[in-house]
Amino acid sequence: MAYNAFDVIKLFPVTVKNESDLSPYGNGHINDTYLVKAEDANYILQKINKSIFKNPPRLMDNVVLVTEKIAERKKAEGTYTSDTVLRVIPACDGKSYAVYDDEYFRLYNFVNGISYDISNNEILFKAGLAFGDFQNSLDGFDASALFETIPNFHNTKKRFADFKKAVADNLSGRADNAKKEIELALSYEKATSVVVDALADKSLPLRVTHNDTKLNNILFDKDTGECVCVVDLDTIMPGSLLYDFGDALRFGGSSAAEDETDLDKVYFELDKYESFTRGFLSAVYKKLTEKEIELLPFSVLLLTYECGIRFLGDYINGDTYFKVAHPEHNLDRARNQLKLVVDIDSKLEQMKDITEKILSELKGA
Repeated sequence: MAYNAFDVIKLFPVTVKNESDLSPYGNGHINDTYLVKAEDANYILQKINKSIFKNPPRLMDNVVLVTEKIAERKKAEGTYTSDTVLRVIPACDGKSYAVYDDEYFRLYNFVNGISYDISNNEILFKAGLAFGDFQNSLDGFDASALFETIPNFHNTKKRFADFKKAVADNLSGRADNAKKEIELALSYEKATSVVVDALADKSLPLRVTHNDTKLNNILFDKDTGECVCVVDLDTIMPGSLLYDFGDALRFGGSSAAEDETDLDKVYFELDKYESFTRGFLSAVYKKLTEKEIELLPFSVLLLTYECGIRFLGDYINGDTYFKVAHPEHNLDRARNQLKLVVDIDSKLEQMKDITEKILSELKGA
């Protein structure tokens, strides 16, 4: 570690007396995070991982635009409080970040809340509500004004092309170990163009997307259990709302962890789909287009499939992207996600019926 957080915090307009007032915080794997106990309040200091986010200044432009828009909406509603809305604290020079020893740092206000890694239907309903409200907060925002922090992140056509190249190159010599998985993955090629092409021809609207809608990116009030705010905005980009919806349920709707090796334990739970979808639609259904609503169930299949071919491609490439705990880890993950894809595919009609039922109830309420 080439920096001292106590030296870094001096670049921001807060007063911290002792090094012991800064301590590592959370369990994130991407950015270095510290809880800062300053004289006036608590803050969160982060070092931005520039090996993943190649342009931290542009990334921070995105974060500022989005957090200011959310704060503006909350103020208009009369629901704004300084400790429940994420805010960027400018550095002493007025920029949204500070540079120390060629590394980029940012400071946020501290939002007090808890997060969950394991879901139940009540939590999933509230998570759906939170991500729906997040979309509501940014309704009307020009998504094209945002910088693409990770180009082609959810471009499934390109992800599929990358996967096919991995199979063709077979850099690790492992492709023979995954013939069934490769065959299954290739059979879903038609799915890869649905959302990408609809964004291109504007039959799906371009919206602000979070792109990492895991349950643990929501902070909940520890006393009331209600959502406080959505965090981890590094992957905020222009895209389709379907990416956020599908990825949330890829994670939240599965019966098992994504590296569970007993595939009999891996299936998609319709009650979890209903809980999340009910929360999400209750917040945002009036703002959605017919095509977005139509593709909600499909988006769960698509994002699960995308994750599956990324795991499988990385296994064939020799584990160059995802961290692995053992040599077959990425193959286990791929098998898990592809099993989930097949199960979701078999349940799409039921998912559509659930979506229509929820909409009917909301419109009749």
